[in-house]
Amino acid sequence: MRPESLNILFKDYTSLAGIGDRTAGFLKKLCGPCLIDLLFHIPIGINHRPQITNLSQVKRGEYGTIQLTISEHITPLRKKMPYRILATGNLCACDIELVFFNYHADYLKKQLTIGQTYTVSGKIERIGCTIKILHPDYITPSSTAIPEFEPVYPLTAGLTNKGITKSIQTILAHLPSIPEWLDNSFLQQKKWPSFHEALKKVHTPHEENDLLPQNTNRLRLAYDELLANQLALLLVRSKQKKQQGTIIPTSRTLQSLLKKQLPFELTNAQNRVITEIGSDLADTGKMIRLLQGDVGSGKTIVALMSLLQAIESSFQGVLMAPTDILAHQHFESIKKMLQNIPIRMALLTGREKGKKRQELLSALQSGEIQLLIGTHAVFSEDVCYYKLGLVIIDEQHKFGVHQRLALTQKEKGVNVLVMTATPIPRTLALTNYGDMDISILDEKPANRKKIETCVMPMTKTTEIAEKLFYKIQNSTERLQVYWVCPLVEESEKSDLIAAEKRFEELKKIFKNRIGLVHGKMKGSDKDAIMEKFVSGEFDILVATTVIEVGVDVKSASIMVIEQAERFGLAGLHQLRGRVGRGNTQSTCLLLYGKKLSQTAQARLKIMRETDNGFLIAEEDLRLRGAGEILGSKQSGLLNFKFADLSMHSDLLYTATQDAKLILNTDKNLTSSRGEALKHLLYLFKKDKQVKTLNA
Repeated sequence: MRPESLNILFKDYTSLAGIGDRTAGFLKKLCGPCLIDLLFHIPIGINHRPQITNLSQVKRGEYGTIQLTISEHITPLRKKMPYRILATGNLCACDIELVFFNYHADYLKKQLTIGQTYTVSGKIERIGCTIKILHPDYITPSSTAIPEFEPVYPLTAGLTNKGITKSIQTILAHLPSIPEWLDNSFLQQKKWPSFHEALKKVHTPHEENDLLPQNTNRLRLAYDELLANQLALLLVRSKQKKQQGTIIPTSRTLQSLLKKQLPFELTNAQNRVITEIGSDLADTGKMIRLLQGDVGSGKTIVALMSLLQAIESSFQGVLMAPTDILAHQHFESIKKMLQNIPIRMALLTGREKGKKRQELLSALQSGEIQLLIGTHAVFSEDVCYYKLGLVIIDEQHKFGVHQRLALTQKEKGVNVLVMTATPIPRTLALTNYGDMDISILDEKPANRKKIETCVMPMTKTTEIAEKLFYKIQNSTERLQVYWVCPLVEESEKSDLIAAEKRFEELKKIFKNRIGLVHGKMKGSDKDAIMEKFVSGEFDILVATTVIEVGVDVKSASIMVIEQAERFGLAGLHQLRGRVGRGNTQSTCLLLYGKKLSQTAQARLKIMRETDNGFLIAEEDLRLRGAGEILGSKQSGLLNFKFADLSMHSDLLYTATQDAKLILNTDKNLTSSRGEALKHLLYLFKKDKQVKTLNA
């Protein structure tokens, strides 16, 4: 149970004076469901409201605070005209106008009485010789002080900065007593304040330095957040390791058969990872492992070797892909590799219907089907397995943590291997996948040629298209081209060239030898176009980023990416990896628009200089920050409140080591520090992980 003292922080927003259901709804949308979420909503700026002593020195648009005596209310002649209030002050001889556009005249007359003196604060405008304050932010009795420094918070429609500031200060005033979970010697070494003090100071910045990630108070809170995350991940991992897994030994007979008929030698990295996974499968603990591999490092063959280990031990294996295209591609490529090995495999996507689907499900339940490849349909409620031993999830970041956990519950003790072709920076791997063992394919097959990468302006688009057409027509070997556009159709809000428009323009050159595929198409239509490209019916495929991951066309050797500066490094690297899969020297053309920011220039420079996905991932994190890389739409990936992984990597490594030490010496968190750490876990909503202590 959550410590009772913390319950006040997990109340609804309506528990605060002056907040009704409507405002509470806006706050939930902006921050999260309860008071602690608002408390962890930190400022992004400061409004300085100095006490004005000389109006002549105030620059237009500056904030300031001034004492004024109300002299006259000027009621507008028409409704749409502003309501004006004249006032005098001792700082100048002329009148000062308070101007209101959205107003209730009776309210203003009642609040601002003629002859009374008030303290007013807002943005001061000087129009000619007239001084105006448009919609003052604060109007208080002259005896009431207005804060000189005001934090500025991220907002959404329906909320005001003033309202959020007031609510946060109310919560801070009622912050319960919280035990210290960090060692005193560590705190002294870092010169960090207490959690309570750090929170208060983060919400009362006095200068720009107070907002920076390296500010002492922010560092303290970032460390707490990272420690809570790492401790929670290690608790889950510890629980998983205790769970009885499906033990899958092997004599490696099927793996040896496959190795003999492969037209290539496995890399040292592939052999190492196959051994790591094999040992994990043969162990008593449940396997939950992440396989990271750069583009073209050969993850599919590693996955197949692992599936063969399960099948040889009389278990069933499942390989799940995020799209129908990839599921079909895996099915065809694995079927080809297994042509002389007697294994019954099947394909299951959302398209299998009626009698065909029922026959497949029946064969799966009876154990007749040994290897199932498909989309998320492989885990539909009506899909039952005879003896499921291993689940492999390809491009797992497309599914998210919740689906990953759901898979492990389909059958007790099932082993799970998740794969990604998107190299993950070390900091992101630690914070998002710390509950998993990690294997890395850091070597590419020896026969893979480096893809030549060129950067060119968008103005050369037509010239490039004509040269590509000439090259394809006059080449002695089959050449195919991907042409990637960021959008599907024209948007008034964007100057990006749409895929459909580019398709029509290129069609004039390539005639009927061109296809178009994008995310808004029906799956069956998409597959039909891809099939024509794979078979060679099309020379060029205009596409959106739907072809980013996994699509494998050996004769595709040229990749053109429009508006390349708009893509992240990881995205560009993934797209580039769609070519260079055959024996032909491949090329990637990065086309850029008129203006390039320094960050965009840096990205394109990195793409020219290296094809190392892990190095590119680290640079992407440095240039864009974790928020953009993770993306708010990727379910399950973390959105830290205080920690910035591109700035706080040193804190992360320290927190990881601290969490390991804590659980090695106090695995159930029963010591005095352990009890304090439970408060930390609850504050950062790691309730489920705390429950594992009692499981």
